[in-house]
Amino acid sequence: MPVTHPVTPLTATRSARHDVSAMRIPLGTDDGVNVGTVERVLSVLAGAALTMYSVRRGRAARLLIPIGGSLILRGLTGRCRVNRALGRNSARREQIASPVASVAGPEGIKVERSVVIDRPVEELYAFWRDFENLPRFMEHLESVTAVTPQRSRWTARGPAGSRITWDAEIHNELPNELIAWRSLPGSDVANAGSVHFTPVGNASRTIVRVVLSYAPPAGRLGAAVAKLLGEEPGEQVQEDLRRFKQVMESGEIGVTPPV
Repeated sequence: MPVTHPVTPLTATRSARHDVSAMRIPLGTDDGVNVGTVERVLSVLAGAALTMYSVRRGRAARLLIPIGGSLILRGLTGRCRVNRALGRNSARREQIASPVASVAGPEGIKVERSVVIDRPVEELYAFWRDFENLPRFMEHLESVTAVTPQRSRWTARGPAGSRITWDAEIHNELPNELIAWRSLPGSDVANAGSVHFTPVGNASRTIVRVVLSYAPPAGRLGAAVAKLLGEEPGEQVQEDLRRFKQVMESGEIGVTPPV
């Protein structure tokens, strides 16, 4: 994993006294990364302190230098052989628990609803991950078009035949567990959302939890969005999930007339 600036034990320790983020430790979870952010910072600090102690104490303590170096490397790369051997991944747990994994969008109205579907998690995840499937059960969506594997264009039906369009990107994804997306700057409707998949029982059933956050704009567009979302957006999301359950369990869904 690339590091923006070289970090020595001494500079790492000095930086940490003022701002931990100054060490430029990347926050992502690339392949092989299995150490969480807090552990990585502590590893760099501990490694730097141990290395400096070893140098100051002379020859008798220099056997500790490789240990200090290993700790610094663990912190900078986010990779730990011990974690891998034990099947431990604190970076993955941190990513799941982070608010960014849920909704990293605007402040405003937030909705959270869930449903249990009698289908395995892999099937539900694959269907939802193809965003072009979403209009099949999201009542007010007219279309979702994939622009790139991570970006898509959404079009919703508004009142009186109007349309509301925005671009979105997937900013966090854990296969068969989580898909999180958010609108791009300049969108008519600032919004973000995530869907979480949790297998239950013998893994033939799945809890699907959706979290949405949006900030309706002001003016006439805001009024149109408010009407589009309805007086109770939570009920609308629950209805969308009910239709999703129906599609996945029976392959059929009632036809919803255009707005």
